[in-house]
Amino acid sequence: MQFNVRPYVCGALGRIDPVVLGKLAAAGPRVRPALQTGEAALFSSTPLPPYHRAQEAFAFSWGERRPAGADEWISIAETYETPGLIGDLAGGRARTTLHTGALGLVDVYYVRHGEAVYFSSLIQPLQSLVPIEIDWSAWASILQVTFPLGEATPYQRIRRLPGSSALVFDGERLSTERRLPRWLRREPYEAWTSAHEIVELLHEVYKDYDGRKLLVPVSGGYDSRLLAGVAKARGFDVESWTTSPDDGTDTDIAFARSITRELGIPHRVITQSAGDYPGDAAEVARRLEYLTPHHAWYAPFAKEVHQSGRMLVDGLAGGPLLKNFMVSGAALEATTQAERSAAVLRSLSLGDPSQPFLSAAARAWMEETVGEQFAAATSMLHGHKAELPLSVLHTRTVRGIARSAVNLVGPEASFAAPFIHPDFFDAALSVGVARKDKGRFYREVLHAANPRAAALPSTNVVKQPLLRVPLRSTAAPARAYAHRMLETVAARVPDLLSDELHMVIAGGPDALTRFTGWNDRFWVRGLVLFGLWLSDFENDLGELTSPF
Repeated sequence: MQFNVRPYVCGALGRIDPVVLGKLAAAGPRVRPALQTGEAALFSSTPLPPYHRAQEAFAFSWGERRPAGADEWISIAETYETPGLIGDLAGGRARTTLHTGALGLVDVYYVRHGEAVYFSSLIQPLQSLVPIEIDWSAWASILQVTFPLGEATPYQRIRRLPGSSALVFDGERLSTERRLPRWLRREPYEAWTSAHEIVELLHEVYKDYDGRKLLVPVSGGYDSRLLAGVAKARGFDVESWTTSPDDGTDTDIAFARSITRELGIPHRVITQSAGDYPGDAAEVARRLEYLTPHHAWYAPFAKEVHQSGRMLVDGLAGGPLLKNFMVSGAALEATTQAERSAAVLRSLSLGDPSQPFLSAAARAWMEETVGEQFAAATSMLHGHKAELPLSVLHTRTVRGIARSAVNLVGPEASFAAPFIHPDFFDAALSVGVARKDKGRFYREVLHAANPRAAALPSTNVVKQPLLRVPLRSTAAPARAYAHRMLETVAARVPDLLSDELHMVIAGGPDALTRFTGWNDRFWVRGLVLFGLWLSDFENDLGELTSPF
């Protein structure tokens, strides 16, 4: 990992122990001091000048967008979606604040040690400060919904600071401050924003990228054709690339060719190799610090982006904001809060596999644990008019899907996420979920942007017969890798798995050929991720005692 665009940072807040701070600074990528006082320290892999400095006041940030000037931390967080360190050390009003972005796209991890908090933008360096202990609840959500929830990480003593949160030291004590982001402080109303107004807003957002060479990945869906079409309409130097999502169809590639041809954008297909899949899967898992089984397919693509010299324009958040992605009919029709929350969690969770993968005790414990975590992670959204899309945005989008842009493309290359720009975000959120049902409103937006591109087939609405292609993730090299990891899980945590899955594992790698369905594949990927984590930390974990 090369920190070319976004730096690696670490530091501390509170009554800092210099020995512990030194240990943290030495445990990760090479860093240099950006700030050092007795109560606040910040180190960075590249020079990190403050965006504000005045006498004893300072303000630093390390996200993709640099703040224009000093402001309250929550305003910085929701305007620029950046974490940062803000302080005023003058007199009796000393106060230092470590904050996240409003959604929390760029992670801040921390450990409480004595009377201080030690933080890092990576989990691994913090492992030098505390024993490595498993957080079973985090693994429950990684397996069931494919990402952790709330503050959880795979490690019991290492926490993640959620979006719109801050750790504050006032010279006497450390406290946690949680604020409602802009979109929750003032509920959106049905403004009847038109499709043409949405497109005009997107054109305004693109002005931030003037002078940059752009790369817009085109997948054949709604988000990518909209972003590519606006980039072309504004006259950018833009290319479009496509790769296989390893979904067994590669419809994306065929559809993307038609879209880019219509738009007149140079198009390139990034090929993948089944033989490389095990290495890609392990590399992505480690780079994402075992947080999600997603994105193995994205590894070859991300490596090419690093060499492109272009800013990647990512469609992050477009699905929940514009087309009710992951919002089911049951969620829309729910009449109580409990029904609504349960329906959203069902949409986010993996469906049942073709045969039991988990033991009955493990499955029951997992469902209860994930339910409690999900309720806590989304409680601030309950009753909000945009509760349904925001529930998806604050969980799946941030903790799972954003990893491709934030942690695989970045920090080597720049990425832009136009849909989370404050002006666009607010306007899209103000369009009620009923107008977005079944993609109706999004189709209006696409037509307003480019009617000819809008008329082309989409992976969001596939009606024609699909051409089936082999999956990298179920080919022989992948099966051999998956089998090794599943054997590790079976040996270290036998009571996690069902008797049926133990029998499959005993049958060798080729016994996994039965697992070709969508749910099966993702259950396998989650358990394989767990197996890799168990293997990588075999010498640190000791005996494991499961809670089920």
